[in-house]
Amino acid sequence: MSGRSSAARRAAAPACAPHRGPAAEAFGPGKVILLGEHAVVYGHPALAVPLSLGVTARGTAAERCALGDLPDLTAPQRRMLDAAFEAVASATGRPPLRIALSSTLPVSMGLGSSAALAVAVSRLLLGASGSTPTPAKVLALALRMEEAFHGTPSGVDHTVSAHSTPLLYRRPVSAEPGRPGRVRQVRIGARATLVLALVGPRRGTQETVAALRRRAARWPTRYGRLFKEMGRLAVEGTEALEAGDLESLGDAMNVNHGLLAAAGVSSPALDTAVDTLRRAGALGAKLTGAGGDGGAVVALFRKLPASGTLEKSGLAVLTSELEPTP
Repeated sequence: MSGRSSAARRAAAPACAPHRGPAAEAFGPGKVILLGEHAVVYGHPALAVPLSLGVTARGTAAERCALGDLPDLTAPQRRMLDAAFEAVASATGRPPLRIALSSTLPVSMGLGSSAALAVAVSRLLLGASGSTPTPAKVLALALRMEEAFHGTPSGVDHTVSAHSTPLLYRRPVSAEPGRPGRVRQVRIGARATLVLALVGPRRGTQETVAALRRRAARWPTRYGRLFKEMGRLAVEGTEALEAGDLESLGDAMNVNHGLLAAAGVSSPALDTAVDTLRRAGALGAKLTGAGGDGGAVVALFRKLPASGTLEKSGLAVLTSELEPTP
């Protein structure tokens, strides 16, 4: 990363003829991992689905390529975003747009907010530069932003967002940087509702992943067994989702949460939310994303519980629907 400030980098950017067309817009959906987080970092499969929530990037004519103001960000967060944006702006020839971002996703909750942002911005800049924003092109650009945000991301977040479809994802373990993971599109066999409970602030993903990596390096056989079983659950859960067997999928989610707790990435707050949602009728519930001392829990319901049930629990929740694949 350059030692110059973000303002200096923007000032040094070559000016282009301003874009005179209509405002452009692109959307990047968030994601939720139903099975396999953390194990996916070690080359095992993970099952993830896109959400209806996400990030929208809107571009308007400007003298140069730039991001608009984002008052809710801290100074370190803004510097990180500027560095990530610089990478994709340079790669797309800096189309002359001023980009505004809006989001329906909570930040730092394990729901892929940074990946959704990366996909939305990448799609917008590709389109504005005259290039068709195919999934492959979006993936390559969004990865640059995700690396600025997370260092060495698993790849599952921006891959699901770019494809905008449920995926069984496997990350290459020994591969050159930037190589895409293996994906299989997953069909949804039965309608269901996902309830996302927001437990509270958590440590950064990198910190939680690094702590687990240290434990796995110290006791590789023990943690290798955990990761392998998480990967098996992801495959079994995928088969259940495609067959419309929601009870089996929910059970796999319950078992996966137990393994994540054993791996040391759950917390009393997350465990309490999981228990609350199961008592409310969830077929399965587990932490989703990095976990740690906070974040989000995902629960699988055939349909939403009776009005007031979740409100009485005191949990802050969002919902997203799983619609059967035509």
